[in-house]
Amino acid sequence: MKQKWLVPLALVLLLITAACGNSGKSNESSNNGTNASNASNAADSQDKKSYKISISQIVEHPSLDATKEGFLAALKDAGFVEGENLTVDFNTAQGDQTNNLSIAQKIAGAKADLALGIATPSAQALVNAYDKAGNKAPVLFAAVTDPLDAKLVTNLDAPGGSVTGASDTNPEAVVQLMDFIAANFPDVKKIGVVINKGEPNAVVMTANAKQALAKHNIELVEAAVTNTSEVKQAGESLVGKVDAMFITLDNVVVSGVDALLQLAKENKIPFFSSDRDTVEKGAFATVGFKYYDHGYQVGQMAAEILKGKNPGEMKVTTPDKLDLILNLKAAADQGITVTDAMKSGVKDPDNNIIQ
Repeated sequence: MKQKWLVPLALVLLLITAACGNSGKSNESSNNGTNASNASNAADSQDKKSYKISISQIVEHPSLDATKEGFLAALKDAGFVEGENLTVDFNTAQGDQTNNLSIAQKIAGAKADLALGIATPSAQALVNAYDKAGNKAPVLFAAVTDPLDAKLVTNLDAPGGSVTGASDTNPEAVVQLMDFIAANFPDVKKIGVVINKGEPNAVVMTANAKQALAKHNIELVEAAVTNTSEVKQAGESLVGKVDAMFITLDNVVVSGVDALLQLAKENKIPFFSSDRDTVEKGAFATVGFKYYDHGYQVGQMAAEILKGKNPGEMKVTTPDKLDLILNLKAAADQGITVTDAMKSGVKDPDNNIIQ
């Protein structure tokens, strides 16, 4: 009888031992799966980190708007997508300095990961507001003519601190445009410029133009404004006194440029600008570049900063692909005969001769 129970008892013990062994493996497998899941979630959490960028733009007009669009496009291409892992706080001062200062103070207190000032007044207000608030977060600038004169940085190659960006002008652009006018418009002896002397960029560019024209014995006649509503009247004051008109990267004037373009058309006055967007709108010529590309360049800098690069080690960039840009329809409207000599100055006629 005792022998008959030995086999079943042994089988029971064997099953219990196996069950315990399997339970241990099951728990181990479960723990390994949990650990892997936690690691995956941590990686996903890191990948899904969200960022906030604040933008201050002094006024809305084609060049500055294109700068913003290029900036955001570069960020998107680098993996920072608005609505997914990027929040963009966009502010425009509508050309009002009081609004500009209020926007800068708000942004400085909001502690965004990065701020962008588009145009000199916006960039200056941001940098000053960040300094006063003791905010050391990165500040970038775009569409700024002279970052040194604007006191945004003290060194273009090694800015130091937390501020850097891109200038939207190469001093040679104004010189080349004035040389183009002198070479191709022998009857032009006086050129009128509508200028807001409250904008440092406009003052600097006007001084460069005046110096370049003096070499050709051409006089630059200024008509001053303080806001966009005065642009048309200032333009009218130049009619009959000048042989051509020119505008700088003056935000107040560019915002009211439609009135000047209409005057140029009605009075057959050759009209020259400092930006491509105004040529596309109806000016005859400029030496310049696309502001979308300018903004894209700054957006690439922003992406590098968000990934950990020190802004103080990033040199301030300037446009390096200058070209003469002509608008043939505007030429017809302004009574200009476009010669082969004029066209020969365009390096990329497919893109920079606008029909």
